[in-house]
Amino acid sequence: MSLRIGILGPIPRDTITTHRGEEIKKYGCVTHPAVGLSRLLGADDRVVPVAHIHEVDEDAVVELLEPYGNIELQHISSVHDQGAVVQLVFVNQNDREETQTGAMRSISPTDVLGAECSVYVCVPITDYEVPLDTLVSIKEDAEALVIFDAHGPTTQVDLSGHRFRVHWLDMLDWLPCIDVLKMNLEESLYCYYPPGEVGDYDAGQRDHLAALAEVVLSAGVQHLYVTLDSDGCQWFTKVDGVIQSVFVPAYPVDHVVDTTGCGDSFAGGLAFGFGRFGDPLLAAQYANILGAMRTQGKTFEVFHDFEKTERMRMEYYRAKGF
Repeated sequence: MSLRIGILGPIPRDTITTHRGEEIKKYGCVTHPAVGLSRLLGADDRVVPVAHIHEVDEDAVVELLEPYGNIELQHISSVHDQGAVVQLVFVNQNDREETQTGAMRSISPTDVLGAECSVYVCVPITDYEVPLDTLVSIKEDAEALVIFDAHGPTTQVDLSGHRFRVHWLDMLDWLPCIDVLKMNLEESLYCYYPPGEVGDYDAGQRDHLAALAEVVLSAGVQHLYVTLDSDGCQWFTKVDGVIQSVFVPAYPVDHVVDTTGCGDSFAGGLAFGFGRFGDPLLAAQYANILGAMRTQGKTFEVFHDFEKTERMRMEYYRAKGF
């Protein structure tokens, strides 16, 4: 049976200065999981990006994605001439300063009409891009699985374009509309701790994750994945009312070129694992591999077809006892 996976979020015009001082210009966010999924899926499957872009970017975005025959482009719209423009300056391999000078028009329930997907991956980079009423509409009108990245609701932009972390204060209103929630470790702090209680980011600060998982899973989310930088991810779910936690180690890479889009690629791997196999552990493994592969270059050649990706997964994770 063919599979349709929708990807909701921006296609920002990114200017990236890597931690090595190299400047990269490319279109980001939705493009990473779209192409990663396109490579994994078959010719009869479909990847359906849903995004708003600037008119000036339309030809370049089409040229970028059109070669992938299983990516549908009709839900990428420049009608409102509102797209995201972002500058990213990495201070080290994982941390960066962000400035946003263009704002995508929010994705409304109307924008999703006709997509008809069994899995929707929402990868907003800022809080307004995929609003709650759009998730409500998806859950009301379809038997679809919703995968949501907490990066959006934990990020805002001030009047000067500076992007900064915020607390997801109304998280409990969103969780009943989300089946699979994905976030990184820093975002988890802003989902769990109240304002004023988040100090300097510490990658070793993980004691709160079990309590956060209890909140998230009790609110209706089926699976929570927290990415742990280069260590891997922690998967939480409930079995017979009891929280289960599994650490899934990262797929190893020797040399990191650019980490932009790793979280988006990870979300795409989750969509593949759930959409194709309905298996949350496999989903974590594919997610780790797509996130790792994204670091390996500047272009989409970093992503592999299913046969090669599956060999990579089997060889590494079997050796790890999975």
